[in-house]
Amino acid sequence: MQAIWKNITNYLRRDERLALHLVLTLVVGYLFLTVFVYLLPTSVLDIEFSEEVQEHQSPALDWLMRAISWFGSNVGAGISIAVAATAFYLARETLEAKFILLSVLSLPVIAAAKLIMNRQRPTADLVRVVYEAQFQSFPSGHVTFYTVFFGFLAYLAYRMTGWPTEARASLGVFSLFLVFTVPFSRVYLGVHWGTDVLAGFLLGLALLVGLLSWYNHALKKRIGADISI
Repeated sequence: MQAIWKNITNYLRRDERLALHLVLTLVVGYLFLTVFVYLLPTSVLDIEFSEEVQEHQSPALDWLMRAISWFGSNVGAGISIAVAATAFYLARETLEAKFILLSVLSLPVIAAAKLIMNRQRPTADLVRVVYEAQFQSFPSGHVTFYTVFFGFLAYLAYRMTGWPTEARASLGVFSLFLVFTVPFSRVYLGVHWGTDVLAGFLLGLALLVGLLSWYNHALKKRIGADISI
């Protein structure tokens, strides 16, 4: 039993070192983008990327992109977190339910990052604006939140080996679909630039790695308690 615990501890320590290096790399990338946007608030690259994403337009595509972004609205995010946390709690996965709730800690980080940059949203003279959005543009709050919340759900779907395969696959595919489509949704709707969504993805990944490290540390403590019993 002690040998098993030693192997688990070594594995988690190695992961913690890798996580720290990954977070530092993501932070450096985010800071580089911040400087770039500060020097060039409206770059040709951003405008051209928006034009490419908005090249094909239709009412059906408008509806789909709005639907993808709905989960990041105040109502959508609140419902998503509450439903996911409740589902895991009812499945007696209380630790996972707690960490799903902890994903809301990304929101004040997003708000602070937006205030620091205070970048204005794309305007109708440069892109097609499907609807007006509130608050600052950089980084994308939707992309950051989706990366943290749905990224964590995708990780749980992968880790919950005791769950039915269909349930794990459905949760994982749905979560990853939203993570990778919301950046295009935000640019298509004309509420963000390409650099906004890229920065949101980098920031979200850094926060997700931090959340996963915290979660794995809690798992280590729980496993240690089980072994000692």
